[in-house]
Amino acid sequence: MLADRRLASCEPAHTTCHHARAMDDALHPTPNVAIPLTEVALRTTRSSGPGGQHANVTDSRVEASFDVAASGALSDAQKARVVARVGPVVRAVAQDARSQLRNRELALERLEGKLRQALHVDRPRRATKPSRGAKQRRLDAKKQLGQRKAGRQRPRFDD
Repeated sequence: MLADRRLASCEPAHTTCHHARAMDDALHPTPNVAIPLTEVALRTTRSSGPGGQHANVTDSRVEASFDVAASGALSDAQKARVVARVGPVVRAVAQDARSQLRNRELALERLEGKLRQALHVDRPRRATKPSRGAKQRRLDAKKQLGQRKAGRQRPRFDD
């Protein structure tokens, strides 16, 4: 529980925190969508790998998870799109840094990136026809290739 409280704020003796998220405390996967950090569950565990005495007692690995169905920030269409592409719960893990706060930022950035990709709507493709000039260039190129291949054959003498 203490680890969760430490994650929430970072104001020990300094007036400003370099690790703190933007002032609005929200993820912005797209310009129109703002997901409050209250909807993102953060869990800390011990990082894997070597590290000695300090790594064995420090919960520096951060897992950020976002429950799509329980979110009030997304419309029904957006929820359906995210669930279809990523699943009902979107997770991002970070254990790159030694600092829990840095890993928290990395996990939130990765979660934001996954949501950005899941919410992205591809533009519909418009069917187009090749122009008359493009058709002519294609046929000219085919004729040129045929002539080049014909030039490689042995000459035929039909006298």
